[in-house]
Amino acid sequence: DVAIVIGQALRDALGDKSGIRRYGHAVVPLDEAVAEVVVDVAGRPYVTCQGEPEGQAYALIGGSGVPYAGSMTYHVFESLALNAGLCLHLTLRSGRDPHHIVEAEFKALARALRDAVEFDPRQQGIPSTKGAL
Repeated sequence: DVAIVIGQALRDALGDKSGIRRYGHAVVPLDEAVAEVVVDVAGRPYVTCQGEPEGQAYALIGGSGVPYAGSMTYHVFESLALNAGLCLHLTLRSGRDPHHIVEAEFKALARALRDAVEFDPRQQGIPSTKGAL
């Protein structure tokens, strides 16, 4: 599973997380769809996904292949979070087109993760009051 491997690689790359921001947040629009992701890379995996319409599916780009079910987005995010040690909250604020919904969700995740793992020059050591994540 690709999300498992990416999650493990992210966890390994972050090491003890010294000097990073730790938290990330992004709101991303794509036409009528708006997705929000909040992430904490503290090492305690948890996932919530809210707002996705039930039973959405769409054909792969090009019109061929197996339809992609919206529930797969949750599965991918969950696999990533469990293996990377992310607390991840996804909220779909609006959207009708399944393609736009999924694309906005993944773009919001990418931007939130970028913020969370960015080095913060003001952060000395590990970003935790306990001194460990």
